[in-house]
Amino acid sequence: MTTQSPGPGRRLGRALALGLVLTTAVTATSTAASAGTAPPRTPDFGPNVTIFDPSMPVSEIQAALDAAHAKQVNNEMGTNRYAYLFKPGTYGSAERPLQFKVGYYTEISGLGASPTDVTINGKVEVYNRCLADGGTGNCLALVNFWRTLSNLSININAKGQDDCRSTANFWAVSQAVSMRRLNVSGGGLSLMDYCTAGPQYASGGFIADSRLPSTTNGSQQQWLTRNSELAGWSNGVWNQVFAGVVGAPADAGFPSPPYTTLETTPLSREKPYLFVDAKGAYQVRVPAARRDTRGVSWANGMTPGRTVPISEFFVAKPSDPVQVINNQLARGKHLLLTPGVYDIARSIEVKRPDTVVLGIGHATLTAVRGAIPLDVAGVPGVIVAGVTVDAGLKESPVLLRVGQKYGRNDSNPRNPITLSDVYFRVGGPHVGKADTALEVNSDHVLIDHTWVWRGDHGVEGFTGGVNGDTQRWKTNTGRYGAVINGDHVTATGLFVEHFQRYNTVWNGEHGTTILYQNELPYDPPTQADWMNGDVEGYAGYKVGDRVRHHTLHGGGVYVFNQNNPSIHTENGFEVPVTPGVKLHHIMTVNLSAGTIDHVVNGVGEAADMTRVGQPVYVAEYPIP
Repeated sequence: MTTQSPGPGRRLGRALALGLVLTTAVTATSTAASAGTAPPRTPDFGPNVTIFDPSMPVSEIQAALDAAHAKQVNNEMGTNRYAYLFKPGTYGSAERPLQFKVGYYTEISGLGASPTDVTINGKVEVYNRCLADGGTGNCLALVNFWRTLSNLSININAKGQDDCRSTANFWAVSQAVSMRRLNVSGGGLSLMDYCTAGPQYASGGFIADSRLPSTTNGSQQQWLTRNSELAGWSNGVWNQVFAGVVGAPADAGFPSPPYTTLETTPLSREKPYLFVDAKGAYQVRVPAARRDTRGVSWANGMTPGRTVPISEFFVAKPSDPVQVINNQLARGKHLLLTPGVYDIARSIEVKRPDTVVLGIGHATLTAVRGAIPLDVAGVPGVIVAGVTVDAGLKESPVLLRVGQKYGRNDSNPRNPITLSDVYFRVGGPHVGKADTALEVNSDHVLIDHTWVWRGDHGVEGFTGGVNGDTQRWKTNTGRYGAVINGDHVTATGLFVEHFQRYNTVWNGEHGTTILYQNELPYDPPTQADWMNGDVEGYAGYKVGDRVRHHTLHGGGVYVFNQNNPSIHTENGFEVPVTPGVKLHHIMTVNLSAGTIDHVVNGVGEAADMTRVGQPVYVAEYPIP
């Protein structure tokens, strides 16, 4: 959820090249001295990847990360992308902890085979972002997007922080932020920042494959925790979902508390990750797909799956032409996209089974001349992870296509195509145009955390007011967010917002969604612009009329018709009335403008201006 229109950040931090040079030099010297032979060559990940070694002074690492945060904390719509990777070892100490904050388009990841191989004694945090009065007012977490934390241990050490900050490790984030493969101990984790101007709303988020201490949800409007272990969980706002989580709160009394809990996750595959092996060689671990799982994947050793040497990847940079990338894929290479913005005027084509496309540092593919930036064949085992796909100035028919809509798709239920931390934008950094953001035509696809976003704010501005922003409605165009045509598609963490027709259309059979979050578009100028034939508006989640089997666990549709508060949407959810289509724990809510007349198919009271911020819940549909 976003309700503000922050401008692009202007603060500049110092360059990090010195830190990268120092890291490489120290690593090469120490390894060669101990082994007596030349160490394995570090891949060329480009200038925006910094690799830390535990032999580096904490002061140097601290300075590099502080400069990165200063550069990125307000750079919401910028083009800079960064990854900071930690080799196995310990960073910081009891007396001198490593405490740092994470800004936009920044990935913080360990390079161990297990999360316990890299330990940070200190804190890794995100605070509320202050948007007014020179950075002291209007402090919130609603626009804290696009950052990644993964594959390491945090031994929380708050030494030197004030009384409020010392109470927890703060991670106040919203959409397109993932926490994966974490081992956190030594204190509490808070998913809100109650120190900067008090508790403020946040609209995240996602945790997977992590072992966590007592966690305070607080102001998070929705959250998915999957395949993890919790020492405890407190509070919740509207829609908190747990799947395969040891220590999850009970699914009882909904909506008070607003918890949806599944004992196991029906289908999961952890995200691929870089690691350095015992000889110092870089590898990519590619986890296997698993069914009916619970708890972390690394409890009894290395995450089940296969290891792929970095030599089998084409390590791409934004300057590489698409033709070169496609030639490498055709030769059988996997693809690693280093941080940066890639202009894509013809599709990157992934045709071979079991191909891995791994982005680091929020690598971003931007459509040029109406291209489809990423086209994935309907073949078994393809994995796309850590990639953002942006619409361009000319309309693209789709931004990421999985399988062919017409023709044969060769899918495999034991080896599903998987999308992990794949994000979409139509507008924001520039005007964008797309008919559909994500189109899934193949059967047996797993979508594990995505944010599909038509920008409600950005560098081109958002004026608001009744009938005051017709320009955005007509120029920043995106009709459909996610269109699922394949059968047996599973989505764990499906966030889709602000599209001009259906945000999600699910036409395939036997689909499953575990946590759905949607916000309807802010900006229809008039009711006439927001009509589906004779029906007022488009549901935020539409299951096709011919579908006979579909399941949704934990869904929310929000309305904030800022441009014209008189606009109505008839239903938040629209599904066929049949015993095989089941919705468990769904809700609508009015954020301060507009009306959703019913939750689902005419059932449920109106989320209107008389109950701002008060959700309307339907525990089960069809109603027992």
